[in-house]
Amino acid sequence: MSAYGTVRGAVLAPGDDGYDAERTGFQTADPHRPEAIVVAEDAGDVRAAVEHAAGRGMPVAVQNTGHGLPLPASGGLLIATRAMTGVEIDPAARTARIEAGVRWAQVVAAAAPHGLAPLSGSSPGVGAVSYTLGGGIGLMSRRYGFAADHVRSIDAVTADARLRHVTPESDPDLFWALLGGRANFGVVTGLEIGLLPVARLYGGGLYFDADLIPEVMDAWRRWTETVPDEMTSSVALMPVPGVPAFPEPLRGRHVAHVRIAYTGDAAEGERLIAPLRAIGPRLVDTAGEMPYTDSGLIHNEPPVPMAYRATNVAVGALDGDLVRDLLDLAGPGAPDRAIVEVRHLGGAMAKPPAVPNAVGNRDAGYLVGLLSKLGPDTTGADALHGRFGGLLAARSRGQVLNFLFGANATPDQVRAAYEPETYRRLAELKAHYDPANLFRLNHNIPPAK
Repeated sequence: MSAYGTVRGAVLAPGDDGYDAERTGFQTADPHRPEAIVVAEDAGDVRAAVEHAAGRGMPVAVQNTGHGLPLPASGGLLIATRAMTGVEIDPAARTARIEAGVRWAQVVAAAAPHGLAPLSGSSPGVGAVSYTLGGGIGLMSRRYGFAADHVRSIDAVTADARLRHVTPESDPDLFWALLGGRANFGVVTGLEIGLLPVARLYGGGLYFDADLIPEVMDAWRRWTETVPDEMTSSVALMPVPGVPAFPEPLRGRHVAHVRIAYTGDAAEGERLIAPLRAIGPRLVDTAGEMPYTDSGLIHNEPPVPMAYRATNVAVGALDGDLVRDLLDLAGPGAPDRAIVEVRHLGGAMAKPPAVPNAVGNRDAGYLVGLLSKLGPDTTGADALHGRFGGLLAARSRGQVLNFLFGANATPDQVRAAYEPETYRRLAELKAHYDPANLFRLNHNIPPAK
């Protein structure tokens, strides 16, 4: 432990108590297998860990919750940030300061008494910092843009082991690169983010049975072409396991789950979703006015860690042919069980942010995703994901970094998360801030030569 100097948190090696718990995140497939783990308690621990790794040429990976685990890191140093959980709200400035281990549920709860909310995502258990650095498609993003667009300042340890307070004024290039480039440019120990004057939403889920899925997909597709930017929605086609953990009306069925988050008044929300309700009977219908603290119920994602693989393709438009192809691939009756999700993008996400950042592919209209739960044999999932990539290849506008997990987080997939000029600039800045490619184990962008 003395080799890590002033580190206050635990330093774990393979075989130590706690090593397996720290290296394994929410995504349990192919966890990191580092040479050592530093369980950071504060920014000083992060700085000391990076200094140790840089002095020995050890590659560095970072993990909080491990929801979006990319390719597993073998060897090297893993900095675990889940113990860094500080949240400070400034209601007058409408900002929050959050440390690297904070989850969205903490920020939502701390902001709510002030009538404020963060631009959080679908799952309250996801790490707020890594989500934001990857762009962050939130529940209100068509109204307010990407979560990265609301960052005021960043605290990060760069490859030279300097703890920097990064702002658009102090370090415009590094600020730009961190917001979209994630851990390629340093270990972020904290963010200052803007909060939104949102206390309540009109939101929830409409669940339809398998026989209505084709009609739901077609109606939702046409409906998204008519709604205002205040409406953010998605639809997921899900084979629901027949186990007691799921509500009885859904258990054992293949369902379409339409997710609604509307920032206007409840009466207008009711009017806007009337065409969706008119499709037919719902197995479950939870749409209504809710406090933002209940917003995690909109997607209602399972909180239990599991092994899964996911990929995505951003597309410009969603037409009937693509919908039929997706149903053939993984709809009811398809040979492979997987979740297909389509998120409606556009609105404020298509507009340049007030302060530029490196978040890519803003011109996409929809994000089409595929998620497979994994067992010991991944052959079927591998083949299905290959077919999905081939199906979407001609329509692709690129990919979204936060939804590239596991075997899909290849160099080509990471490159596709950016426009060519953005990727080129990121590689040039990588050569400046991390020429030795110390931070190369999380969605790596190699330094330009």
